[in-house]
Amino acid sequence: MPWSVGAGLEGKGVLVTGAAGGIGAAVSRAFATTGARVLAVDLDQGRLDALVAELEGEGHRTLAWDIRDVGRHEELVAQARETIGDLHVLANLAAVLRRHPSLDDATEEDWDFQHDINLKACFFLCRAVSQQMIQQGEGGRIITFSSQGWWSGGFGGSVVYAASKGGVVSMTRGLARTLGPHGITVNCVAPGQVHTPMLMKDLSPELYESMRAQTPLGYVAEPEDLAGTVVFLASDHARYITGATINVSGGLLMY
Repeated sequence: MPWSVGAGLEGKGVLVTGAAGGIGAAVSRAFATTGARVLAVDLDQGRLDALVAELEGEGHRTLAWDIRDVGRHEELVAQARETIGDLHVLANLAAVLRRHPSLDDATEEDWDFQHDINLKACFFLCRAVSQQMIQQGEGGRIITFSSQGWWSGGFGGSVVYAASKGGVVSMTRGLARTLGPHGITVNCVAPGQVHTPMLMKDLSPELYESMRAQTPLGYVAEPEDLAGTVVFLASDHARYITGATINVSGGLLMY
């Protein structure tokens, strides 16, 4: 059998949140090429339907859902199992960013909004999915998403966002320690600049160019540049990797 980055994923159920976004869509497309069954979750049903229509393979489904409603995460997991079968992978990409050049402009609502989605919802969804994985008894893969901001403190008025993403890294490590005995790996992907609407919103052209110039590889990533890392972490090849934060920043950060 030829070597494949997605070894072990054929026929497996994969839940992708934030699937209508740039990176989420690229990740969903990548998982589909492995033969996995993808459940694409986001807020916009129209964009989800357009995404799933272009995925390779069969058995893919969509679900418009607000993951901020943490009290319904068990219901979300139950619906996932009904539509794509047992869950082997959670790739949680759902996130929001609000920039404020001045700290004085950041409100409590800004803080709550970003932390509720980026950190709080991430924890409770990981917990709900891991409970299902434990019940299934076959292990699993959980992949969270941070940002270069967890290390750098963020650029362009993103202090609150960076704080939430720092929490994701610490949380990922704690989940990895807790879930390891059940054969569930938990890892985090930390992108640098990626050409998505979230990056570009309210980002000055000068700062964009400065960050690009500081990146040794000399360019801003496309969403597809992240997808292979996620699929690898979900595959059999990464079965002995857990608690890791994978730096995919083109050398903007080095650790």
